[in-house]
Amino acid sequence: MIGTFHYNLKHLLELVNKEVSGLDQQVPAVAMRNITKTFNSGAVVANKDVSINVFRGEILALLGENGSGKTTLMNMLSGIYFPDDGQIFVDGKEVVIRSPKDALDLGIGMIHQHFKLVDVLTATENIILGLKEEGKLDLKKAAQRVKDICDQYGFELDPYQKVYNMSVSQKQTVEIIKVLYRKADILILDEPTAVLTPQETNSLFNVLRNMKADGKAVIIITHKLNEVKEISDYVDVLRHGEFIGSLKTSESTTQEMTNMMVGRQVSLNIDRPDPVGQDPRLKIKDLTVRSEDGVLKLDHVSFEALGGEVLGIAGISGSGQKELLEAIAGLQVTEEGSIMYVNEDGAEEELLNQDPNKIRRKGITLSFVPEDRLGMGLVGNMDLADNMMLRSFRAGKSPFTDRKAPRKLAEQVVDELEVVTPGISTAVRRLSGGNVQKVLVGREIAETPRVLMTAYAVRGLDINSSYTIYNLINEQKKKGVAVIYVGEDLDVLIELADRIVVLCDGKLSGILDARKTDKNEVGLYMTSLHGEGGEENE
Repeated sequence: MIGTFHYNLKHLLELVNKEVSGLDQQVPAVAMRNITKTFNSGAVVANKDVSINVFRGEILALLGENGSGKTTLMNMLSGIYFPDDGQIFVDGKEVVIRSPKDALDLGIGMIHQHFKLVDVLTATENIILGLKEEGKLDLKKAAQRVKDICDQYGFELDPYQKVYNMSVSQKQTVEIIKVLYRKADILILDEPTAVLTPQETNSLFNVLRNMKADGKAVIIITHKLNEVKEISDYVDVLRHGEFIGSLKTSESTTQEMTNMMVGRQVSLNIDRPDPVGQDPRLKIKDLTVRSEDGVLKLDHVSFEALGGEVLGIAGISGSGQKELLEAIAGLQVTEEGSIMYVNEDGAEEELLNQDPNKIRRKGITLSFVPEDRLGMGLVGNMDLADNMMLRSFRAGKSPFTDRKAPRKLAEQVVDELEVVTPGISTAVRRLSGGNVQKVLVGREIAETPRVLMTAYAVRGLDINSSYTIYNLINEQKKKGVAVIYVGEDLDVLIELADRIVVLCDGKLSGILDARKTDKNEVGLYMTSLHGEGGEENE
């Protein structure tokens, strides 16, 4: 209670300082006062009496654990939700925002993590889609305005390029320009760097700085504290839907931010124990995969995964990471190559084009935590115990399914991984993203695998949940498990992994020693082919 009072008092002082300091304008661009939002007839409180300010010429970072109410709060500002109570002021005037159109009319635009673009249209066509302008549509004039916005803020974008030919960062650029084209000067970005390379992140930050210099107000929602330190002016922290405190970024540390988010002292060090054994566990040779429509996803990729190590997989989104893990797990048809599994006695077993049931019947213990948690990993409408049973219902000779063991396993996972749930009979879809991931990882680890594969295991998770997953991965490594970890946060990948396989356009760009590389080098390998053929890059 004292700590919360301290932070709230500090926040009050910060607000006063911000309003009388050297900022060009003392009236906040946005002031949200005592905002409350509930769901399920008041049973779930997403936000409770939350008050924040953001000024023009300022970048505000909004931090909090999963389920803390960050996105809900911004969804109210952008018109997706309507608050149950509280007030919103824009430039000192109270406003009512009932729809995204209302928000845009007030100059507020939100760029969501998942893009809403039409692939077959050009950048300009996507940007003007839905706009009602007088007279005949003039695409040439619209494209010139898009180009002017790019020149003003430092974007790199061809107004006539089709979306299906764009990189992830280019698609994000289209989304940002879309709201700027509509004259938004208060921008909200939700996890803007989630799938960007370090170089693309630097370019985005340069653009945001240009917007800040132009007097725009920017709010970013992110879990990457190093980036918060780099780009933001102030940080507001939410916990369990309530406002906890405000910090001036230049006067705070990532440790202080984390402690405020979690409510206790949290270690930010990722342990990297030395590899154990390092015997070959998987030998991948010339693996080639095409999508159903004939697009080459993996092109003659070769590498080895060793027991007792964490092998990181890095690459721009869509570089073949998903297809690689699914091919190993028997979920993806391959065109050619070899996936050789090495047994404990050194015997080799070919897994190419073997489905998961055949792999399991061979006595091979592979565990896979897929990217799609509630599609491929778990069944959202089933409870925790039944989701545990998905791994074991074929076991045994009895025609009746054993329900006791899955319930016991569910209780064990909830207890050991601190899963926040009303009970094991709760439908998985009712859990937060972090708790869903704990359930999935706990189930797969309970199989005592010799190979554990994870795809974006901490995507969208808060600091506390993320470090729980990192610790689980390291525990498996210590037991001699070969861990294959696909990640998008290069800082974490370099700290956690022993070696890093880098993919670029479906090809092997290089294999790097994680202890000797840095994220800029990894980023360069992600965007250009270097050491094709699987040779180790020292």
